[in-house]
Amino acid sequence: MTYENLLIEADEQKLMVKEKPLSDNDGRIKGKRIAIRQNMPEIKKACVLAEELGHYHTSAGNILDQSNILNRKQELHARLWAYNKQIGLTGLLGAYKHGCRNQYEVAEFLNVTEKFLSDALKTYKTKYGVQVTIDNYVIYFEPHIGVLELL
Repeated sequence: MTYENLLIEADEQKLMVKEKPLSDNDGRIKGKRIAIRQNMPEIKKACVLAEELGHYHTSAGNILDQSNILNRKQELHARLWAYNKQIGLTGLLGAYKHGCRNQYEVAEFLNVTEKFLSDALKTYKTKYGVQVTIDNYVIYFEPHIGVLELL
C-alpha cells in the first residue's frame, strides 16, 4: 500500500499520524499516536508506517527494551504484520506474474524499499522454510527469490 493509503487506513482506525524530526528511529507509536520521521522518501515512510500499524494491531505496552525476549517477539509480530500488509505471498506471486526478475524489480513493483523486501524474505524463510506452496505455485526463498508454477 502507498503511504497515502496507509494514512487513510490509520485515520479510519482513529490513529493520529504526524511527521516529526525523530532522531533515534524512523517511527514510534504510543497509544493512538504515531510519529514518522520527516524528510524520508515516501516509499520508506510507507514501510515505517506499516510497521507502526503492525505494532498497533499486535503489540501491548512499552517494548523498547529489546533485551527482553517477550519484547523481541512483539517486535517480530509487528514486522510480520507489516510484511504481510505491504508484500505477502500473494504480492510475491503478483510480482512474478508481472515479470519481475530480481529483488530490485520486485521491490519497485510492490512499492517497498529493497531493505524492507529483503527483511521480509528472511522472515518468510524463517516462517515457511526454504519454500512455500500457495495455489499452484511454489515460492523459493533460497538461494534467491524464485517462483515455480506447478502444472
